[in-house]
Amino acid sequence: MSLIGSDRVRAVVGLGATGLSCVRFLASKNIDFYVVDSRENPPGLEQAKQYCPENRIFTGDLAALETLGVTELYVSPGIALRTPVLVGLAARGVLMRGDIDLFRDYVDAPFVAITGSNAKSTVTTLVALLIEACGKNAKAGGNLGLPALDLLSPGTDYYVLELSSFQLETTHALQADLACLLNVSEDHMDRYEDLYEYQRVKQKVYRGCKAAVCNKQDILTAPLLAESTPVRAFTTKSPDLKEFGILKDVDGSWLCRGVERLYHTSQIALKGSHNHANVLASLAMLELLGLDIKSDAVAGVLKDFGGLPHRCETVRSLHDVTYINDSKGTNVGATLAALQGLGSVVKKNILLIAGGEGKGADFSGLTKPVLDFVKVVYLFGKDADRIAEVLPSNVSVKRFDTLDQIVSNAEQEAKDGDIVLFSPACASLDMYKNYEERGAHFARLVNAL
Repeated sequence: MSLIGSDRVRAVVGLGATGLSCVRFLASKNIDFYVVDSRENPPGLEQAKQYCPENRIFTGDLAALETLGVTELYVSPGIALRTPVLVGLAARGVLMRGDIDLFRDYVDAPFVAITGSNAKSTVTTLVALLIEACGKNAKAGGNLGLPALDLLSPGTDYYVLELSSFQLETTHALQADLACLLNVSEDHMDRYEDLYEYQRVKQKVYRGCKAAVCNKQDILTAPLLAESTPVRAFTTKSPDLKEFGILKDVDGSWLCRGVERLYHTSQIALKGSHNHANVLASLAMLELLGLDIKSDAVAGVLKDFGGLPHRCETVRSLHDVTYINDSKGTNVGATLAALQGLGSVVKKNILLIAGGEGKGADFSGLTKPVLDFVKVVYLFGKDADRIAEVLPSNVSVKRFDTLDQIVSNAEQEAKDGDIVLFSPACASLDMYKNYEERGAHFARLVNAL
């Protein structure tokens, strides 16, 4: 544990949940700091005033940072380091840090760091549940649930952190006891120059880690680590020795470690090959932590954990049609995984609902899975036309103004055995407060059918 020095001039840049957690934490350590936010009345302002004198809080402009003599900033994830004021300060040697860097300074128990374009919330939650099933105390948070700094407490055996690329931007030497990069696909292209800049940020999760888990089927997750660092790979294909993967025999499909059969897929509540990959990644992490991956308690978690709300969540089945809420599918990679995981190789059985704010993404990755698995695509939202441009001409594409209209049409067109999949491949902010509100709207519409 390395404590931060007292000769620095610090500022928390940006409030909201993460910024406010930094405010509370610094105040609890009796460390002086400023608060600066570009918004006049940012969320968390009144709470911040309980921990920081009002004459040290500046709102409405980041320009105050240039006059305060700051040497170290804790930048909230929502603020890009390309913001001109921050670029100028960085050029003058001001250190750009984040809440995860601060967490790293003070954490005194092993921690697991999990990132990826998709499924990181599901895997973070599952890993924490599995650790607790092994009789250990685990706290999960970060980009999911409680901010990392709010998790710190005595008696914790393991911390399990979901980390976004935005958090990793301001994380310099993470040194996680175990790091995992689940997958890399285009996301936040309105913040990054290209996929490879985004990948470089995601790869920061591995810096200084003691052990790592990566995705054998995604070369962009491969870690560059010393040969002495233990690494486990997972795949939905047949695994090599020490890898985690899927083996098939006359009895069906098995989750395996090498040739060792661990669990039949019928024993796993999470459905679809994409979710089986999530379970395999979680089991690989559990093994690297030295915990028993074949205990009855672990089997019980896998049997009961059906996933998180808005993440390939079955809303209901009606007239032999299954309605699935994947509102968390906020990028192309997430929707691609859902289509491949749920699609039938026998017939096109998916009615896909997509659209929203594309964040500058390239939607062409949807072309083949739509052709393989989808019989009709319903589009709405800001970037509906951009999605339509890349879809195959022999797939029915229909545009609507509202989700209400789409659900009504899908009910009329779906046949026995079909899946109505709400996986937008886009952010929700063009029409909703967040993806949760969007998913809840879809669920209400479906339950009203």
